[in-house]
Amino acid sequence: MKYWRLYQILAVFRAYQLVELLPKSLLPKRFKIVLASLFWVRKKAKNSTGGERLKLALQELGPIWIKFGQMLSTRQDLLSDDLLHSLSQLQDNVAPFDGHLAQQIIEQSLSVPIESLFTDFCLTPLASASIAQIHTAKLKSSGADVIIKVIRPNIQPLILADTSLMYWFANRIENANPDAKRLRLQEVVRDYERTILNELNLLREAEYTKRLRHNFLNSDMLYIPYVYRELCRTNVMVEERISGIPINDMSALIERGVNMKLLAERGVNTFFTQVFRDNLFHADMHPGNIFIDATDPINPRYIGIDCAIMGELSKEDQHFLAKNFIAFFNRDYYKIAELYIESGWVPEHTDIFSLELAMREVCDPIFEKSLGEISFAQILFNLFKVARQFDMVIQPQLVLLEKTLFYIEGLGRRLYPQLDLWSTAKPFLEAWYQEQISPLHLAKNVVHSLPQWHSLLPDLPNKIKNYELTTKQLNQQLLEINQQLRQNQIRQRRLNYIIAVIIIVALGLNYFSF
Repeated sequence: MKYWRLYQILAVFRAYQLVELLPKSLLPKRFKIVLASLFWVRKKAKNSTGGERLKLALQELGPIWIKFGQMLSTRQDLLSDDLLHSLSQLQDNVAPFDGHLAQQIIEQSLSVPIESLFTDFCLTPLASASIAQIHTAKLKSSGADVIIKVIRPNIQPLILADTSLMYWFANRIENANPDAKRLRLQEVVRDYERTILNELNLLREAEYTKRLRHNFLNSDMLYIPYVYRELCRTNVMVEERISGIPINDMSALIERGVNMKLLAERGVNTFFTQVFRDNLFHADMHPGNIFIDATDPINPRYIGIDCAIMGELSKEDQHFLAKNFIAFFNRDYYKIAELYIESGWVPEHTDIFSLELAMREVCDPIFEKSLGEISFAQILFNLFKVARQFDMVIQPQLVLLEKTLFYIEGLGRRLYPQLDLWSTAKPFLEAWYQEQISPLHLAKNVVHSLPQWHSLLPDLPNKIKNYELTTKQLNQQLLEINQQLRQNQIRQRRLNYIIAVIIIVALGLNYFSF
């Protein structure tokens, strides 16, 4: 029945040609779907684009599907502009669950009555989303304003049921249409399932929030709220309540006289600082998670909330991306192709000159635009798109990076359309890379690794001795094997001589017998 509901809703909104996806064994249902497409179509779905119809269908399917659509809206490598635009308009407006039930969950998780820790607890939620909802309160101990995030009760079975249906539907699409395999729908669902299940663990979010706050403590670019770690559980998180202007409230920002140019540039610098300096970046920077502290409008800073989805890169990925961007700034496409092969992101047998030519054909036209029009995110997307044509191994961590860069760049251009990302990003990347290869940085790495050497050195003579003994044993074994091989060769030669003599004698006896 759950599959039939999916068929019905998608047909109602003409989201897909379902008849082609249904198995032939379900012919009666196929006929019903045709009827549904003809007679059940919602009035608001008529005369709508395919993207708008898909958005309506996802809203009808429920909050887990809405979040799936929001995630898809960042995958410019998979979907058309029509679908991307429509899915980006999906709003996670979910009816709240009962405030008394939220209070009960909080009390059970913290093992105390709510009035022993909080005052002014508001039963009406401040915000409600598909995974959790937010309630406001004050800490009884200090009077500080806080928000309490509570995971929806019994949400995990619903997530597992819906993602199971997503897997099934993705498989049907891929089997029905070979061209759909390029969309890697099963992989997309898998990434989504992993991400949304991680969001259920608020201890994980609390730890990420704590780390990000530490990285930007006393920063004039970004403020992260304080988390009361001792009051956090898997399904409950207590955090400082912030006050700021929503990032998409442009009229309020303009009315306050906020320095938009500085704000846009700080957004770019904040992103690159998180990626390259800290190796930890907020990967869910949609407008609902970003506010502006306009206490000093001339010197504004961002406020970031909801650190449930974070990205991390290895040192190798960081160096690759920095060198990749710098090579692009210098239009050195051979270097870019070389980096992809050296990193192992494309097979080592790839023709480097063909890859260089493909990179040049896609990226050179970008330089015909003015610097203010060049999309930094589009550069990264184009480079990855070309590499995929050469069997690039999918890098899951880069999907988050791509998505976040699109968010940040779109945000910066909306705040300040003349934003020149090149003048902001290139000096940052060049300075970071030079610092990474500087003698001082190398010396810091040596000092940082001294504790490991300290624990290794006392045992080093024994390890060397064991290594020498092992080497001697291997050499002895190789010597014995060589001697055995020589003996076998001697035996084989002797056997060959005996066989030859026997053959000659046999031939001689045969001759004289005549």
